[in-house]
Amino acid sequence: MDIPSPLHSRFLGDTLPRIRQDARVAGVAVTGSLAKGRPDTYSDVDLIVVVDDEAYDAVMRERLALIGSWSALVAGFTGEHVGEPRLIVTLVGPPLLHVDFKFVRASDFAERIEDPEILWDRDGLLADSLAQRPPAAAPLDPQWIEDRFWVWVHYGATKLGRGELFETISCLTHLRDTVLGPLAARRVGGLPRGVRHLETMAPEEAHALRSTLCGYDRDEAGRALLAAVDLYRRWSADGDAPVERHRNAEKLAVRYLHDVIGRTTDRSGPAHATA
Repeated sequence: MDIPSPLHSRFLGDTLPRIRQDARVAGVAVTGSLAKGRPDTYSDVDLIVVVDDEAYDAVMRERLALIGSWSALVAGFTGEHVGEPRLIVTLVGPPLLHVDFKFVRASDFAERIEDPEILWDRDGLLADSLAQRPPAAAPLDPQWIEDRFWVWVHYGATKLGRGELFETISCLTHLRDTVLGPLAARRVGGLPRGVRHLETMAPEEAHALRSTLCGYDRDEAGRALLAAVDLYRRWSADGDAPVERHRNAEKLAVRYLHDVIGRTTDRSGPAHATA
């Protein structure tokens, strides 16, 4: 495993021996950029702490205290905001380092979207689990996106029309994270994870996404929404899965967006998407 900096190396060198002292822990693995061999000095450390099933509930109650005994814990909180309550998001240090500790039952370790790198395996259980079941990433669901996209476009247009530019900008961020970023990743065979690593994984698509950025400006925000529509139309057509297109919703939502832009922005700006 390629360790990107002395900070990462020191953390792993100090922390792993302490985790191994807990007899309830069956092993430790790492995911993310460290496991993929593409880390840099800004990389997080994504640890999976694999716990014997019978001890799991007790360990979950003690997680923050355990992490504090394993590392110089500065701050930490649980990961419900990303739909992962098994996760503890932390800062350790100083120097500060972002470390995610995910606690999983030994019987659940094989459930994964990609292969981790095993750092320590008490009885060989982790390696056996990975060998018995291949990774299975949740597929991108283009129908799920199509069912929602034009509603989201209309929502962004209403916020633009009302002059709620912070909300409009948030809507654009949501469209990039939930729709355009995953579609961009699909175009290059990557995993759909919002806009993470797009600059290196899909540089052409990342460059195109710049058209969906805007400052606190009505004209810019309107053009960014139109650009999001254009990109969705182009990129959603690339997939092989059959999709039931909501053409009437598309026509009405884009027409509404143009109407709002016509009422609230400088008409001299270019309009990229057509109704």
